[in-house]
Amino acid sequence: MPEPVLQLHNVVKNFAYFRAVDGINLKIPKGSIYGFLGPNGAGKTTTLRMILDIIRPSSGTVSILGSDSALKVRTRIGYLPEEKGLYKKMKAWAAIQYFAMLKGMERKAAGQRARELLDRYGLGEFADSKIEALSKGMGQKVQVLAAVAHEPELVILDEPFSGLDPVNQAVLEELIRDMATNGQTVIFSTHVMQHAERLCDHLLLIARGRKIFDGTVDQARASIPRRILLETDNDIAALRDSPLVNSVEQAVAASDKTGQWQLNITEEADPQLILSLCFEQGIQLRKFEFTEPSLHDVFVQLVGDQGLATNSGDAMP
Repeated sequence: MPEPVLQLHNVVKNFAYFRAVDGINLKIPKGSIYGFLGPNGAGKTTTLRMILDIIRPSSGTVSILGSDSALKVRTRIGYLPEEKGLYKKMKAWAAIQYFAMLKGMERKAAGQRARELLDRYGLGEFADSKIEALSKGMGQKVQVLAAVAHEPELVILDEPFSGLDPVNQAVLEELIRDMATNGQTVIFSTHVMQHAERLCDHLLLIARGRKIFDGTVDQARASIPRRILLETDNDIAALRDSPLVNSVEQAVAASDKTGQWQLNITEEADPQLILSLCFEQGIQLRKFEFTEPSLHDVFVQLVGDQGLATNSGDAMP
């Protein structure tokens, strides 16, 4: 089995009397898109900074690209910090060239790469504009491109979607997919569920500094029951007894005449079979609603809904 691109072993970070990260273990394979998810203040940024050796763990070890320190392999890493900023008087292409040169690219190649990236991701006409003349979203796109222009093996993006409008969010998603297709490993932190749901091969959920979940999107969805919400006046004993139904809960307070019920169904159950069972048993329905669990459903169940955004408008730094 190939060596992981990144490995954390029992990593802990204490600040005075506060434990920000509490014993995280993690292995990230090459070429994956890995999401660090969790509420604001969960420990995502602190964990990323320990990975990058910006701050040191209180205990535990980090192995990155086969090294015990990101500083030793920094030219192979691209990093977009949570606190974003560029030199305002520089032109967009020159800013990207500059950061690429810091990571070892020659001036001419870096300049050519900068213009290629700007053209590819919708900023070609602004290549000669100064950073201060760009919108906030365009400036952020330039900074993302600056972080990855040298084609790093490992890319770490801290809240990269924050402040971007939906169009630019889509462009950034395209960039992340392109890098993964190119064999690069991408880690990004977010508290907006849709980005992770669309992009990630694997997810790490952090809450209160602890790892709550680590696995694929499908595994995350499978960690909570699949549910059907139905409304009927009739007796639902036949549904309670069905092997396709794990449990039945009253969804709302029911009177003698009406009731809403939540059916927690088995992982392999076909909702259409349960609907057919209702017809066979003469259960007359006013509502029959099935939805696959979303990441938001998973995380609300695991950690509550505080700080978890469900759309781009909720994304805050």
